Amino acid sequence: MSTEHGNRRGLLWLLAVVTAVAAAVALLATGLQRDPAATRSALVGRAAPAIRLSGVAGDPVDLAKLRGQVVVVNFWASWCAECRTEQAALSATWDRYRDAGVVVLGVDFQDTRADARDYLAQAGISYPTVFDGRSRTALAYGLRGVPETFVIDARGTVVDRVIGPVDQQRLAAGIAAARRGEPS
Repeated sequence: MSTEHGNRRGLLWLLAVVTAVAAAVALLATGLQRDPAATRSALVGRAAPAIRLSGVAGDPVDLAKLRGQVVVVNFWASWCAECRTEQAALSATWDRYRDAGVVVLGVDFQDTRADARDYLAQAGISYPTVFDGRSRTALAYGLRGVPETFVIDARGTVVDRVIGPVDQQRLAAGIAAARRGEPS
C-alpha cells in the first residue's frame, strides 16, 4: 500500500510540474507574439518630459520654449541603419510644416558629437538636432531603441509614439491629432 501511495504522490508531483511548465510556455509564447511597437507608451496622454540639451551643430534647445507649437521628437543615432530610412520623411515633414507651427526635433542618442555632425551634414538635415550624451532624455522618454518618435501637442502633451522608422503618413496623422489635442 505504501508503494501505491508513493506512486500516486509521484504522479501528482509530475502532473504539477508538467502543468507549471505548460503554463510558463504558454505565457512566454503569448509574450513573443506581441509586437512591442504596438504597445501604447505610458507617456501618451501625459506631459512630455523636459528636453534641455545642447545642439549638435547649432543652438541649444529647450522644449518648454517650444510650447504653443506641435513638436515631433525623433530619437536617432548615426550608427542606426533604420534611422537613415526615415530621414527623408522627417526632412519632408520639417519642410512642409515648419512655417505652420510644427517643429521637428532630432535627439542624437548614444553617439559621438563628431559622428552626429558628420551624419547631419551627409544627410542634409536642417531641422534642429540636440545631443543626448548622457541618455538622460532618452531614459525620461522610456526609449526602447532607435529610431523612436514622439509627437507632442501645443500644450506639451504626448499624443503619439512610433517605435521604428516613421513615415510621412504616420507623421501627418500624429500632427493632425496634436492639432486637435487628442491621442492618435
